[in-house]
Amino acid sequence: MAVLLLVLLLAIVFAGLGFLVKVLWWVALAVLVIWLLGFVFRSADAAGGRGRWYRW
Repeated sequence: MAVLLLVLLLAIVFAGLGFLVKVLWWVALAVLVIWLLGFVFRSADAAGGRGRWYRW
């Protein structure tokens, strides 16, 4: 009985980790898109005298 509960608990944990990893992939993709857009806006602003799109 304890082994069955342990297996069920592990299945729940691994299912939750799988969902979390999938969410983290979407977050990483959004960060990548924002980062690439920063390069596009930086190159467009470089002609106007501003070479950086960030403060530091």
